[in-house]
Amino acid sequence: MTVKLGQALQDTVKQLRAAGVEAARLEAELLLMRITGLSRAQLWTREETMLSPVQRQALAELVAARCQRRPLAYVLGEKEFMGLAFRVTPAVLIPRPETELLVERIVADLSDHPAPWIADVGTGSGAIAVSLAVLLPRARLWATDYSGEALTVARLNACRHRVTIRCSWQQGDLLGQWQATLTERLDWVAANLPYIPRGELGQLQPEVQFEPRLALDGGEDGLDLYRRLLPQAWRVLKPGGRLGMEIDCRQGAALSALCREVGWREVEIVKDYAGLDRFVLARKPEREG
Repeated sequence: MTVKLGQALQDTVKQLRAAGVEAARLEAELLLMRITGLSRAQLWTREETMLSPVQRQALAELVAARCQRRPLAYVLGEKEFMGLAFRVTPAVLIPRPETELLVERIVADLSDHPAPWIADVGTGSGAIAVSLAVLLPRARLWATDYSGEALTVARLNACRHRVTIRCSWQQGDLLGQWQATLTERLDWVAANLPYIPRGELGQLQPEVQFEPRLALDGGEDGLDLYRRLLPQAWRVLKPGGRLGMEIDCRQGAALSALCREVGWREVEIVKDYAGLDRFVLARKPEREG
């Protein structure tokens, strides 16, 4: 059976819409771009081009996976973050656009620093750590994750963007294994840890159900890991060092209060582009004790 590119695009849009995919037109274009190697503009100027049998089979497999509501990023195997393409697999959380705000804040804070030391806790795909290494050419990054599979993906992304030499990776529980081994204290700690309350995991979108539960489950109120991170980050940061944590929009006040209990000062809640609370930032006092 012969199928023209234009017809394949129309058919794909219909299948995705029937499966409940909201951005069916855009996603259909992205799937066709993947199997043909064409740009979006070329899709519309080459509608009469015939798909090869290999291309038809590849498209059918991609569409079937997406119609099962497998996230598009997993279907394509990558996701853009900070203008960079990152490899993603079901072993890692898919990077979200909102997290770019934290990277931008860190870059702005450290742009004049001669050689900043930064930790990325719960690095997943390495999106935060690798982006910071690219945007801050003098920075050194330490990234941790509980999952060895996630760190494998992160290392691949560091290699892809040629920052391997400035990124160190550690499998383990938060900053626990590093507290006794760091030879110098850090300037920043970034953390995008699991923060979904456990009782709400079953209510998440179908696509989110494909993401690793380990990267989503934040305990009863979503703040279990942050409670443990706060004293650890305090010990590894320099006086005046900063901690940034991504949160659910309902957790800003509670996490801010936890920060102050530990001794953090200049605690700030930062909103995302939708006007929702998205990050809690805190600074360690210049003088300890």
